[in-house]
Amino acid sequence: MIKIDTKAALGAVNEKEINALRPAAEAAARTLADGDGAGNDFLGWLHLPSSIDEQQLAAVEQCAARMRQDCELVVAVGIGGSYLGAKAVIEALNDQFAAYKSATGTRVLFAGNNIGEDYMHDLMTLLQGRKWGIIVISKSGTTTEPAIAFRLLKGQLERELGREWASKHIVAITDAARGALRGLATQEGYETFVIPDNVGGRFSVLTPVGLLPIAVAGFDIRALVAGAAEMEQGSDEMMLQYAQVRNALYQSGKKIEILVNFEPRLHFLAEWWKQLYGESEGKDGKGIFPASVDFTTDLHSMGQWIQDGERTIFETVLTVESQHHEVVIPHDEADLDGLNYIAGRRLVEVNHKAELGTRLAHVDGGVPCMVITLPTIDERTLGQLIYFFEKACGISGYMLGVNPFNQPGVEAYKKNMFALLGKAGYEAQTAALEARL
Repeated sequence: MIKIDTKAALGAVNEKEINALRPAAEAAARTLADGDGAGNDFLGWLHLPSSIDEQQLAAVEQCAARMRQDCELVVAVGIGGSYLGAKAVIEALNDQFAAYKSATGTRVLFAGNNIGEDYMHDLMTLLQGRKWGIIVISKSGTTTEPAIAFRLLKGQLERELGREWASKHIVAITDAARGALRGLATQEGYETFVIPDNVGGRFSVLTPVGLLPIAVAGFDIRALVAGAAEMEQGSDEMMLQYAQVRNALYQSGKKIEILVNFEPRLHFLAEWWKQLYGESEGKDGKGIFPASVDFTTDLHSMGQWIQDGERTIFETVLTVESQHHEVVIPHDEADLDGLNYIAGRRLVEVNHKAELGTRLAHVDGGVPCMVITLPTIDERTLGQLIYFFEKACGISGYMLGVNPFNQPGVEAYKKNMFALLGKAGYEAQTAALEARL
């Protein structure tokens, strides 16, 4: 089971200040449990792990097995929560050099999360001459970035492998009854899975939105769900501690939280975390700014700012106890690099000492630090971590006094983009924007 240690956050705030927030944290947790707070129509994720049944898991696994059998590559099309959760889990579990190795099984690629022309060109070129399929993820089917990508990829798949192949190897994860994608899926006969109405995108990784791509990549979704269920059914104490301490630090002037990892495979877990907390808390002129770094890599860039820059930050460190493989530093007779003092030691030991030394240096430099310990990186542990962060986010958002489950600010750029592209109905806004440019 994952663990949390908040002791190194003391100093910037004392125990009395943290304990003073305990009633607010417990009240926020009750609001979640009772379902009577702002955004309560989007609480479907709260008991999702324990409510996923055998039939649902089997349906996802059967679809994934068919795609894995037929396809060398599968492109998951989606943006925000429609891709970040799946990518976070896949990248955490994958061989980090799988792309450069042959016979690695079906690979899951991602599209629709940007509008990069060269990115799309390179992806479409890669797909040529291969057997491939698409998982398209969108409640409406009209979100601009994934809609563009799907239009391009659907057309390519039909041209290259035929409409019959496409109809059998395009899977739509969408609304149960309405929307453009639901209509197209019905018309073309695509296999479909439902995005629950009461689960927002950034909380959707344990729905088919995340489970199907993860299963297609070859990983154990049952263990992932089981890990999340363990966290759901256990004590709220860790989530309460995390929410309490980060809100106490925020009230003391620590406005930026940096999620730190010392394992390269956790990079996209941090990207998922940034969306979860940024979109949930950043509103009404409030919110801790979520950032992330990959150590030790970023110690040679961001490390200077973290150590000596403005003291408005705190860190949450993800530490991993056990590795899957063993690499030992060899002895060298000449010792020209001066490394014989660590010869015979495993890389994990050196990495842990680098982590400990960094944490001590940053705390000494005025950066409070919390530590979340993962016993290892596997499906069960990732399930625990995902649910931990989700529930702590709901508690923390309510403590902050915002609705953690909406994202009104996301629409602002879309309105401007539609107006600048000349979409019907935005003519007045087009004129106003052009006058500013």
